[in-house]
Amino acid sequence: MWNNWTFDAGFWRQLTRIDLELAEQVRQRECADCGSPLDRSDFGRKPRGDLGQAAGEFTRRVSLCCRRDGCRHRATPPSVRFLGRKVYVGAVVVVASIAGRVAAAGLRWRKRPIEGVPARTVKRWMAWWETAFALGSFWLEAKGFFATPVEVTELPASLLARLGGGGAGAMEKFLRFISPVTTESVRTRISMAV
Repeated sequence: MWNNWTFDAGFWRQLTRIDLELAEQVRQRECADCGSPLDRSDFGRKPRGDLGQAAGEFTRRVSLCCRRDGCRHRATPPSVRFLGRKVYVGAVVVVASIAGRVAAAGLRWRKRPIEGVPARTVKRWMAWWETAFALGSFWLEAKGFFATPVEVTELPASLLARLGGGGAGAMEKFLRFISPVTTESVRTRISMAV
């Protein structure tokens, strides 16, 4: 399924640990509206994509909610596991988008690009990278971190290449870097210290 990408159960567990760390950072800030403490208030997800033994860890999205009655402001931290509201996990979206770009360019892959992800879904993701992502406020600010411009028409592969290329370590850096786009309820700073 992953072609040259190998993500074992340890990779998926590491993403869960990172999400928990990000949630703890948000929880320590307290409610942005009233200053009250935040409590865990996770919500269910039914992610698609082959996660193997780690699939059980992806059934809940970490989220927080203000403790004070009358406020109850939700603060959903950034995530490296989920790419916003997409039903596939973030790493699957990235790899499938790269495979779609390769297939669109007429290059050959050793195997079918991504099993279980419909071609129309991959096309929609490729368009998302070039429009919603590339024209969004996150990328308009984040692209300034790169001395040489990242090729927008080659996203996400061009950004992943800048962050270390292929492999689980580079994917983790990539997902950390773009994590601010995974939430609208918590403003996070862009950081190259990934």
